Amino acid sequence: MNFNNEDTIAAVCTAPGEAGISVIRISGTQAMAIADKVISCGGSLPSQRPAGSFFYARVFSVADGDEADEVIVLIFRAPRSYTREDVVEIHGHGGRQASRRIMDSLLAAGARQAGPGEFTCRAFLNGRIDLLQAEAVADLIRAQSDRAASMALAQLEGGLSGIVISIYDSILSETAKLEVLLDFAEDDLPELPLPEICSGLQAAELQLKELLATAREGHILRDGALVVIAGLPNVGKSTLLNCLLGHERAIVSPTPGTTRDTIEEQMVLDGYPLRLVDTAGLRDADCTIEQEGVRRARDLLERADLIIYIVDASVPFHEADDKLYQDICRRPHLVVLNKIDLDEQVDLQIFDKQTIIKTSVMRDQQQKALKSALAELLVPLGGMHSQLSIADRHAQLLRAANEQLHAAIDLLAAGDEAQIVPAADCLRASLEQLGEMTGRVYHSELLDNIFANFCIGK
Repeated sequence: MNFNNEDTIAAVCTAPGEAGISVIRISGTQAMAIADKVISCGGSLPSQRPAGSFFYARVFSVADGDEADEVIVLIFRAPRSYTREDVVEIHGHGGRQASRRIMDSLLAAGARQAGPGEFTCRAFLNGRIDLLQAEAVADLIRAQSDRAASMALAQLEGGLSGIVISIYDSILSETAKLEVLLDFAEDDLPELPLPEICSGLQAAELQLKELLATAREGHILRDGALVVIAGLPNVGKSTLLNCLLGHERAIVSPTPGTTRDTIEEQMVLDGYPLRLVDTAGLRDADCTIEQEGVRRARDLLERADLIIYIVDASVPFHEADDKLYQDICRRPHLVVLNKIDLDEQVDLQIFDKQTIIKTSVMRDQQQKALKSALAELLVPLGGMHSQLSIADRHAQLLRAANEQLHAAIDLLAAGDEAQIVPAADCLRASLEQLGEMTGRVYHSELLDNIFANFCIGK
């Protein structure tokens, strides 16, 4: 990404395609001057308008003077804008051509095309938000459920930042006490307050671990729980997928082996986004295509957050069922006894009764019971239902910070003054990891990794 804040950037902020309006944003030191070149508003120039102004105008091409669009213009003055720079927003007609014509005019007038997430990156670099809040912007845009959106909004408002800063400040305070001890000559050392320092660090470690415990819920809400439907061939996996989705997504046939590849669809259940995957029936197949489907199914089972294991209740439980269930039962799972409208021949003693749902997969009441059971299983997967949950990047940094913090506590617990220096080094390393979370410590590669995943225009 180009981190030159001297450039004035512009981008279309709305999604491409037909719509009522499109929004084009200009940000930077020359935003007003560029707006003056391309906008005709029949009165004062945009640069002469006060902050908060919005007015009807026309956008013209710098090159040939042709009209590009009729628009509404909004004026934001630094530092009271999204980027803390002068910002002009142009609200024109929707569709690709109208917004492209406006962008062509702005670029010809001296603006540069913004990169992915560059407006939000400038908001971070200019001190309006920290990195955790910047990431929350992307989370809010991508939220697949109300629960995920609420979490992102709480993070955007600084909730997660406040907790991380509190942990950082606690560790920093205890580190400062150690640094003071390092300034004394060896024979002038005061009474070592190591137990007191350890106690303060242990309190910070507890906070850090509580935050780490939200990683699973953060993964579920951001990425969706991977729910894999598995079982032997012809037990009703594809039918179950269609019933949960409410439409015919997978081909259903009485012929075993019809599903040869994975079929993934998304749905939201009780506020949790799900990645629901239908898989090939698990058996020893002769066909190479079906063999590949079985391999993919087994790979998905290893990565699944939750498994729906379907059993044909109309036939006795045999060796292949038992072998598969022994692999599955150690993971979060739900057993669905299908085809109960036929004679039930499966011995229920084989299963944990708390995980069993009986269904013919066709009746509304049974579908509701299945969805309710799935929702209950998602609760422990989702953790503590906290308002704030960390992402994978945060979890990696917190684990590294915790390792260094724990090492420092162990060193100081011995009460040996010779361990003060290595303990202080560990604490500085822990602080650096926490600083990377909020952006107190950052480098260009870190910013590239974070903002490269943003949409252009945000």
